[in-house]
Amino acid sequence: MNILYILVTALLPVVILLWLIYRRDKYCPEPSGQLFKAFWYGLLSVFLSLTISLPLDFFGVYSSEFSSLSGAFRYAFFGAAIPEEIAKFVMLWLLVRHSKYFDEAIDGIVYAVFISLGFAAFENVLYLFNNMDQWVAVGIVRALFSVPAHYAFGVLMGYYYSQYRFSVRPSSKVALCVLLVPIVFHGLFDFILMSFSSLPPLVLLFSLILFIVFCIKMHRFAQKRITEQIERDELWNKLADMQK
Repeated sequence: MNILYILVTALLPVVILLWLIYRRDKYCPEPSGQLFKAFWYGLLSVFLSLTISLPLDFFGVYSSEFSSLSGAFRYAFFGAAIPEEIAKFVMLWLLVRHSKYFDEAIDGIVYAVFISLGFAAFENVLYLFNNMDQWVAVGIVRALFSVPAHYAFGVLMGYYYSQYRFSVRPSSKVALCVLLVPIVFHGLFDFILMSFSSLPPLVLLFSLILFIVFCIKMHRFAQKRITEQIERDELWNKLADMQK
């Protein structure tokens, strides 16, 4: 029975966030088959990210066993943010590069979030089963922070992907942001979190406050990107209706 509770705890925040982003796609919702495929690609992206992170670990670029801020920084970016976001980007590109369903600005966000949350679902299940002695606490913390963070990373990747895809003159700057922005936010998120173990109590309290503020700012930034794309689609739809 514990296994069922663990699975529900791990997957419930993922399902809620998937439903929320699906509801934001008002005008032309994506086919359920495509969304399932995006989520499945997200699960597969876990293994793709390992093909990047494991060699970096082997050659000493980072170590999962660290005791300093520099070690936490290397692990946050080279062990997590860079390989994971590259893997998600590859899956997003494979999914939508020739897709006839990718026809609205919000679609990039929807697909990227489904992929990102597919990754988060796999990761969340692993974390909870690897911490079965305290799975309730781990599940609550990850539901409040880690899973929503992957949601935000997906929003940012999808936003810039759509900006590039639907731009009359796509710029290299926007193309760079497709990967760079989610990597930076992901890396900073993990770095602040991982630095807790290396800090004295007073600094730890400050870092905890900083982490919460960072999460709030990140999600506000992501929500503004969603609103911007929805407004862009509304304008396109109005112009299309006027031309009929």
